[in-house]
Amino acid sequence: MSKFCYGINRLTPGIALDICNGKITGEIVGEAAARIRKNRTDVESIVAERKTVYGINTGFGPLCTTLISDEDTRKLQHNLLLSHAVGVGDCIPKEISRLMLILKVHSLAMGYSGISMETLNRICWHIENDAIPCVPSQGSVGASGDLAPLAHLFLPLIGYGTVHYKGETIPTAKLFSLCGLSALEPGPKEGLALINGTQFIAAHAVKFLERFQHCLDHADIIAAMNLEAMLGSVKAFDASLHELRPYEGTCYVAKRMRELTRDSEIVESHRNCHRVQDPYSLRCIPQVHGASRNAFLHLKQLLTIELNSVTDNPIVFSKDKALSGGNFHGQPLALPLDYAGLAVAELGNIADRRIYLSLMDTIEGLPKLLMKETGLNSGFMIPQYTTAALVSENKSLCYPASADSIPTSLGQEDHVSMGSISARKALQIAENLEKIQGIELFCASQGFDFRKPLKSGPLVDSCHAHVRRVIPHIDRDVYLGDYIQSAIAMVRNNELNDLTETMSSDLQLDFKNENHELFGIY
Repeated sequence: MSKFCYGINRLTPGIALDICNGKITGEIVGEAAARIRKNRTDVESIVAERKTVYGINTGFGPLCTTLISDEDTRKLQHNLLLSHAVGVGDCIPKEISRLMLILKVHSLAMGYSGISMETLNRICWHIENDAIPCVPSQGSVGASGDLAPLAHLFLPLIGYGTVHYKGETIPTAKLFSLCGLSALEPGPKEGLALINGTQFIAAHAVKFLERFQHCLDHADIIAAMNLEAMLGSVKAFDASLHELRPYEGTCYVAKRMRELTRDSEIVESHRNCHRVQDPYSLRCIPQVHGASRNAFLHLKQLLTIELNSVTDNPIVFSKDKALSGGNFHGQPLALPLDYAGLAVAELGNIADRRIYLSLMDTIEGLPKLLMKETGLNSGFMIPQYTTAALVSENKSLCYPASADSIPTSLGQEDHVSMGSISARKALQIAENLEKIQGIELFCASQGFDFRKPLKSGPLVDSCHAHVRRVIPHIDRDVYLGDYIQSAIAMVRNNELNDLTETMSSDLQLDFKNENHELFGIY
């Protein structure tokens, strides 16, 4: 198994997920360990020499001018963790809590936070032994980082809080009893280093980026199937057209659409038809899907910077230089997360329009509501109601959390990012999109049946066959709920993406072109 060196190697969203999923192990070695120990010595020197440094021997926030005696500097850090663990709401998924630990270790291991090796080793123990702290979902304003969530994340270090362990949620005291552990006593600066930072926002963003990528890839595949079901034109995907407006996302999607429809008998069957141009939901697939891909690239770029940054406060460069700044502010991620949420929602908007279009009786060869005998049967009318509801819900969720700021900390934190809300909303929007895409896949597969015995190219034909192994053609009203859930599961499990990537490699198609890695999470 390959290894990742915290504080040394470059972390990407994909590598973070690989560590989280056990595909890579993370460790603190050599140069990073030396930097950490040197930095810890610098903090101890600051205390010994009685230099006044925020958060080391002063109170926090509006209490920054209150000096703390030498003997109370450790108690100060202990109290900090307890007092800031005030989150509420359901706990975030265990996977995101685990990501938070991984991202925090990497940031602390860069050697500017005054953390001790003992504390870092204990955090690594939690990761390696899958003893993952429970973290409430609400309570961060994304200002001094994610104070409340991070306080909950590290309560188990001092014997408090609860953890996910071996399929149960148990008190930390029970974990200690089972594993022979005892509580740590955080030293000067350590509590502050643990709870200052953007790891709640960033961990959500990592998981969101992965789902965003899967949704983007599925959007093209499902749209191609629906386009062929509706006898849409492929002329709008011509490379020469997009070279005149060469956005990376647009050009990439156009090329994917060309590969998806290559060698299609269905396309060939109407190449010289009388239709001049298609509605925008078909004709503008590269422009709309591509704009969302551009947003993906922007978020990926900024998130990768964030993952390899030091985001606590103060930052200790040496015993003579400790700077109190704003590296913990969540704004650099809050804005692109809001933008990315909008980009994901737009994939749902255009998918719903394609579904609606496919139900009309204006397309040659497609029956109204995608069923031959309607009247007694409602056909596929009502699944589009569901996508309309999901699209509307996403529009509400698209209100940017980062547009708001409510002062906290008695005015010390007079501008906050609300980035934690941006991150949580983005994931909810992606979850809704997966449902919309599942329903479009369900409808597109039904419409595609009416083009038989003509075939599409090998990629789309194989995706349709994959659907039909689980979901049958529907010729009368039946209970659709289970079929819709199966289609949604295909999207969530990334099944069509995996299938097309494997096939394109086997057939030596250019589906995974030169920009494939650019639009990945590594």
